[in-house]
Amino acid sequence: MRNVPVVARGEQFVFGQNLEDVAEFVGLQGTGHTPLPPEQLIHKWLTTLRAAQRLMRQMPTERINELVIDNRPRSIRLMGHHVFRIGEAYLETAVDGVEYATQLANTPPADGTFTTGEEIACYGDDVIAGIEKWWNGLADKSCQQKVKTFFGPQALHMLYERSTWHSAQHTRQLAAVLERFGIKPDHPLTPEDLAGLPLPERLWE
Repeated sequence: MRNVPVVARGEQFVFGQNLEDVAEFVGLQGTGHTPLPPEQLIHKWLTTLRAAQRLMRQMPTERINELVIDNRPRSIRLMGHHVFRIGEAYLETAVDGVEYATQLANTPPADGTFTTGEEIACYGDDVIAGIEKWWNGLADKSCQQKVKTFFGPQALHMLYERSTWHSAQHTRQLAAVLERFGIKPDHPLTPEDLAGLPLPERLWE
């Protein structure tokens, strides 16, 4: 075992990326969560990414290298980029067949790039276009086809849902940063936008 999170029992362990696998490992009959169908996820994901674009355009350039929160070493710039990098990493796996590794979605931007909220939002345009192209060209929209991940072959639907809620959680956090700055977020995500996604209850979990 070289990656976290994991759940271990004696010398046995299971990766914590797939909660259904965790539930089975600890003897439960599933998690009780029913994933949204793929045709609903695409709407929620694109809604999320467009909200992140609006929020990043509101970020003051002079504060973009500040930490998102004091006790975590990630700047607003890196967080904003990460929201869209999640989508790009997904496409690399779903379209190009790249194994979904631990750090694939955490690839940071090169130094001196994406230095303003506007530049990061424009990066989002490319990612959104890529996701729309993938979905519109997808022959099997059940998303049950298998993809390679560092925790074993998984149904595409699992990674698709995970990428959607992952982007959504960080978009919620970006709205909270703007509020801390005394800036009213421009149409942040609503409870309806987030309904059905297995998000952490707390904002910083």
